[in-house]
Amino acid sequence: MHFELTEDQKMIQQTAREFAQEEIAPTAVERDKNAVFPTEIIQKLGELGFLGMMVDPQYEGAGMDTMSYVLAMEEISKVDASVGVVMSVNNSLVTYGLQKYASDFMKEKYLKPLSNGQKLGAFALSEPEAGSDATSQKTEGIKVDGGWEITGIKNWITNGQTADYFLVMAQTDREKGYRGITCFLIEKGSPGFEHGVKEDKLGIRSSDTCSLLFNKCFVPDENVVWEVGKGFNFAMDTLNGGRIGIAAQALGIAAASYEAALKYSKERKAFGQVISEFQAIQFKLSKMAMELDAARLLVYRAAWLKDNHQKFVKESAMAKLYASRVAVENALEAIQIHGGYGYVREYLVERYLRDAKITEIYEGTSEVQNIVIARELLKA
Repeated sequence: MHFELTEDQKMIQQTAREFAQEEIAPTAVERDKNAVFPTEIIQKLGELGFLGMMVDPQYEGAGMDTMSYVLAMEEISKVDASVGVVMSVNNSLVTYGLQKYASDFMKEKYLKPLSNGQKLGAFALSEPEAGSDATSQKTEGIKVDGGWEITGIKNWITNGQTADYFLVMAQTDREKGYRGITCFLIEKGSPGFEHGVKEDKLGIRSSDTCSLLFNKCFVPDENVVWEVGKGFNFAMDTLNGGRIGIAAQALGIAAASYEAALKYSKERKAFGQVISEFQAIQFKLSKMAMELDAARLLVYRAAWLKDNHQKFVKESAMAKLYASRVAVENALEAIQIHGGYGYVREYLVERYLRDAKITEIYEGTSEVQNIVIARELLKA
């Protein structure tokens, strides 16, 4: 593994950093406060090629590697993790899976507009009784003439109200258990498909999250992704890569917390000197910087393995588990260093903590990551 970024990767990193500062930062606080979806920002990200970063140019993607995606995700999430998760879902959970498993028909019709930013995607696996236990799907697909009728409820769907296309897992043969789960692509506005009320969340408030309701929603046969009965395999493979995206999001939050704490410690005075001169503060900053670097190396390793077509399941789980923990811990320390000011919106670090917590929950809780890591270790 080489630690020096390529010129292309440096360019992507710089482009993402400038876009985040100039286009995202000015409205981040108000959008968080009022839970407003960043519609114009997402459109501009699409124009830059940041919504289909790893998709082949033949499907109107940017044709970049995973490392470039990680660099961009970190810079975007450092300024606004809400924008980061919208970007992550479309890249990691939607376009990745479609490029790898969808038919040529679906790639032409759906992957192209998702990759060039004309459309936005969502990934629907979780249910009221199927969170960490993704095998317990209650949403059902019944075969009918020319297609399938989908009935059920999906929970906690990022981009749930704004997405145009939804990858939905449904049980099509209950006797086969997880081998009877199938992935369907369902278009927004399809008869029998409704959105639930937008969730009022602790963090990542500028992204939209809601339930999806299906009542005999018809899906044509050509909108089956991969094969009937392969939905669980599709979901697990997609999530393995998706964890790298969320780990990069957590990196961004952790980096923002550290940088805010470092800056404040050099400005705030107490007992006649700046607080960065106190050993208690220095030890906090030292630990934050060390943990951030360690998390970054884990994330970069997972991205490198994926780019080099090597096994990365364990490494992506490690990256997600560790980076999400560092995001929470760095945000907590940033608030502590800010003192009372850290508890108010004006100083931003309270948002970093609220945004950080979800990285330990979605796309596999920290507990699930430990299970994944242990299973991979025991295979050896």
